[in-house]
Amino acid sequence: MPARRRSRHHRLAVLAATAALIAVPAAAGCSAVDKALDCVRTADAIADSVVDLQQAVENAANDPTQASEALDSIDKNLDEIGDKTDNADVSKAVDDLGTAVDNVRTSIKNGDATPNVEPVTDAASELTKVCTP
Repeated sequence: MPARRRSRHHRLAVLAATAALIAVPAAAGCSAVDKALDCVRTADAIADSVVDLQQAVENAANDPTQASEALDSIDKNLDEIGDKTDNADVSKAVDDLGTAVDNVRTSIKNGDATPNVEPVTDAASELTKVCTP
């Protein structure tokens, strides 16, 4: 249940960040605002995938493929955000989250049915933080 509460809190933070981005003065340019909104949207999608990953690891005995699907979803979103940013902080957060995802994937391949996903959660939180103005 804590993951669901965290997800709701995260969604509220994303909504607040989106509202703040909409209020950005026109002088910032549409391109910068669009990139920032893309970052926030993608970070939100990643946060949802992280919640899915946490639930999949908890339920690994029922369906071991769920964790792999959640990791694939995170990777896809990381590729999307990485391609759209030229911000060094966002790029570092994307790289860190990619490393954490790779570590979980390796743990699963090595037979760990309940890998530690905390580094993924921490890296996703950092990504959300750097995407929020």
